[in-house]
Amino acid sequence: MIDVSLIRESDVGCISELRMDRRTFDVFCEMLRDVAGLKGTRNMPLEEIVAAFLYTLSHHLKNRTIGGYFFQSGETISRQFNKCLLAVLKLHQLLLKKPEPRPEDSTDFRWKHFKNCLGALDGTHVKVTVPTRLKGRDRSRKGDIVTNVLGVCAPDMQFIYVLPGWEGSAHDGRVLRDAL
Repeated sequence: MIDVSLIRESDVGCISELRMDRRTFDVFCEMLRDVAGLKGTRNMPLEEIVAAFLYTLSHHLKNRTIGGYFFQSGETISRQFNKCLLAVLKLHQLLLKKPEPRPEDSTDFRWKHFKNCLGALDGTHVKVTVPTRLKGRDRSRKGDIVTNVLGVCAPDMQFIYVLPGWEGSAHDGRVLRDAL
C-alpha cells in the first residue's frame, strides 16, 4: 500500500516528493478517474498508481526502484505507469493550453510589432546542487553551478513550453535546436 506520509502528512512533503500539493494531487486523481477513466486495481488503488507515476517522473527513477518503494513488482509498476500515462494523455485538452496567435490589429504596445506571434522564448540559468563529478559540465561561463532552462511564454504570461535539464555550459543555440 501507499506510504501515507507521501501525500497525507503535509503539503511540504507532498510537494517535495510528488511536485504538487495535496489538494492538487486529489484534484488530479479525480480528473484521471472521472474524465480519463483510470481505475485502481485490487492490489493498487488509484491514488497509489498516480503517486507512483508522479514519483517516477519527479525523481527520474527506474521502475525497480519505485517498485521497492511502493512494495510492488517492477512489472506491476511498469504496467500501471503506462496506464496512468495514457490517462494523462487523454487529459491533454484540459491540461495543456493551446496558444492563440496575436491578432493583426493588436493594440497592446508590447506586442503590436509581433503580429501572429504565439509567444516569446528565452533561456535562463537556474542554480542547482549536483554531485561533485558532474560539476564541470554544469558550470556556467560565470562560474556558477546551474542548469540551462528554455521557457516559452504566451502573451498573457502563461508558460506554454519549458525545456529544463540542459547543463549550464550548454550554448543557448544547442538547447533551442533540441527544442525544435
